[in-house]
Amino acid sequence: MTATTGPVRHRSLGDHAWQGQAACNPTEIATAKALCAQCTVRRACLDAALEAGDTHGIRGGLTEEERDHLHTDIANRLDYSRVNATLAGRDVHLTNAERRAVVLAGYRQGVTVERLAWLLKITEEHALKLYRETRRAIRHREIAREAARVAPAAAGIIGQLSRDDFGTAA
Repeated sequence: MTATTGPVRHRSLGDHAWQGQAACNPTEIATAKALCAQCTVRRACLDAALEAGDTHGIRGGLTEEERDHLHTDIANRLDYSRVNATLAGRDVHLTNAERRAVVLAGYRQGVTVERLAWLLKITEEHALKLYRETRRAIRHREIAREAARVAPAAAGIIGQLSRDDFGTAA
């Protein structure tokens, strides 16, 4: 039987607050971060932690607190290296923003509908639909850009006209 001489702090169920008070905590974090800095799969580790919603421990060289804002922004992440890797044929887990970027880049690069379907693991019909939507969005952007370019010139001409320039109604 062991006797305790000081006050003992018992951990409640699910209580992890004690970890921050552990004597080894700063050493473990520094050691883990040093190991992560040398790791060849650091980026994959961070991606996996973010995609899985893993909020414990050091992952990809970042602590829980350092990853916190990344967890909230994961759905909007747009990493072009992941887009390019997908276009090169690698199987990469993509966010919705990255999937849209793959479609746009594929359209601009002339990637076939069949290849896009294979890259995104969707049907060819869906890939064709995505290309149509992309073509329409590009066309609308070009029309809006042209309208914005022409509008100031037209406004200048209208501003120079007087009431007499329009004539009278018969």
